[in-house]
Amino acid sequence: MSNPQELVVTTSPRELRTAVRRARSQGQRIGCVPTMGALHEGHVSLIRRAVEKCDFVVVWIFVNPTQFGEGEDLAKYPRPIDDDLKKCSEAGVRLVFMPTSEVIYPDGFSTWVEVSGLSDVLEGSSRPGHFRGVATVVLKLLNLIQPDVAFFGAKDYQQQTLIRRMVADLNLPVEIDVCPTVREEDGLAMSSRNAYLSAEERAAAVRLFEAMQMADARFREGATDVAAVQQEMWDHLNEPDLIEPDYAVIADPDTLELLTSPQSRMVTLIAARVGSTRLIDNQLIQLPPG
Repeated sequence: MSNPQELVVTTSPRELRTAVRRARSQGQRIGCVPTMGALHEGHVSLIRRAVEKCDFVVVWIFVNPTQFGEGEDLAKYPRPIDDDLKKCSEAGVRLVFMPTSEVIYPDGFSTWVEVSGLSDVLEGSSRPGHFRGVATVVLKLLNLIQPDVAFFGAKDYQQQTLIRRMVADLNLPVEIDVCPTVREEDGLAMSSRNAYLSAEERAAAVRLFEAMQMADARFREGATDVAAVQQEMWDHLNEPDLIEPDYAVIADPDTLELLTSPQSRMVTLIAARVGSTRLIDNQLIQLPPG
């Protein structure tokens, strides 16, 4: 680590902490971008924002086994490490931390983080234990890196809401910067799992975005029946045989409580299986006053 301008890649918590401590001693602001790798333009946008706001940026690459449920895609999750490191280097990242599972979950590991309420609905209901794995690994990375700012994408809406709650509840000295979802030209949210889609499935997947746009339009037109809007979203998703919706709901953006009547701020949340690939998306709705 003699040249601080070169990209450092390490699996060692000690080497990670030494590099971060050195940067902080020089008055540098520390940023981190947690990822599971398979970096796409959405991730790169987070990294660019981190580089703009911070002096020393750490990218965390770790496919976290504890947030995958039985029968999910842990084994086939893409791991294009060389391409990921190239993207990090080109974006100005200073250090990439790539821990092994043994580093994160050593023998005898038995401490878990639970965020009550937010962990139990929507994705938490569909994927039991998922958010316990997310909250635990994020707390571990924040403890290991001790960044001034951590950058998360808005696409995983429930995840970033839960993380912000955990940080506030545990008085963690870190700013959580939530960055906008990056989309393809037709509106499909960028995701590492999009690579699993066939051409026909990729064409159908845009219906998630269309359903959310439809909901936004209905409320701006004055719709007051939330259940009817949700049903319209569901029907739009369910029309082609390729899509099997899990949920399509309108919720409070802070508590994720499902709404029965419109309010000035709302969030649409969708999860659907397109072919064999499970995709999620969301969109905030901000109605004009009056």
